This record gives sequence, structure tokens and C-alpha cells, in this order.
Amino acid sequence: MIKDILTLGNPQLYVTCTEYRKENIKEIESVVTDLHDTMMEYKRVHGAGRAIAAPQIGVQKRLLYMYIDRPVILINPVLRFPTEEQMTVMDDCMSFPGLLVRVKRYRECTVDYYDLDWRKQQMHLAGDLSELIQHEYDHLDGILSTMRAIDSKSFFYGDIHDYR
Repeated sequence: MIKDILTLGNPQLYVTCTEYRKENIKEIESVVTDLHDTMMEYKRVHGAGRAIAAPQIGVQKRLLYMYIDRPVILINPVLRFPTEEQMTVMDDCMSFPGLLVRVKRYRECTVDYYDLDWRKQQMHLAGDLSELIQHEYDHLDGILSTMRAIDSKSFFYGDIHDYR
């Protein structure tokens, strides 16, 4: 079901999420459906959207949904950074469409997580996918990219393609 995406300033976006437990798998499947439907609707309306975090639809649980070349469900993800190398990116967010924020993100990351069969999985991501997962992971800790801005002049309004 398509849900409303919480927007910048909503106090629920600043909450640290709790982990799921294996016995909640049926609840997780329902939330994944909501995340998928909501993201696809956002993509239809705004022409963008590759991932969404559960707290963006008001579910304060550690769950990410990413649709790159296929759906990827990350339950209780944990991020690690194999190198200190960072990159500067223009970050946008479904919770504040049209606002861009210049932030630094790690160029590479490894994410450990559970899949829908409650099997441990691991992914290594680099470049824009590394940035994407870090952005979504921040949502699970109540952190928005506005809080990671490089400086007070790192905010832009408009289309991300105008600033790349």
C-alpha cells in the first residue's frame, strides 16, 4: 500500500530505530510491500528513487528497501567502511524533494544484513551505491543528510542534475 512519506521536520524522522526479530518476519513482509509501493509511486511522480528506509513511512524499525536492478531487502543492516577514502556528493531525499545537500560519504562500504528468509547476507558497495546505502542507513539512526551538510552553504534547491 502506498504510504505518505514523512517530510523534513517530522519528529519521527529523528528517532533511532529498533531491530527486527526473526519472529516478526510476517510483519516485515507487509512493510516491504508498503516500502516498494511507496517508492514506486514516488518514482512515478518525481522520476527518481532507488531506495527507501522504513522510518520514512513511520515504521521505526531497522529495515531498508533498495530497488536497483532487482529488489534488495536489508533487515537490521550494519555498515562497515573498508577504507577511509571519501567523496563529496549532492544528496537528495524523498523526505525533502527538491532540496539538495552537499555531504561527504565513504567511497566504499560493506553492509551485513538479514534477508527475508532470515539468512545472513553481505554486500560490498562502491560509488553511488555506497552513497545510497549510507544515506538510507542514516535514516535508521534518525540522521538526515541536512545534518551531514559540509557547511552552511551546502544547500541547493532544484534538480540534482543542475549541480553535478
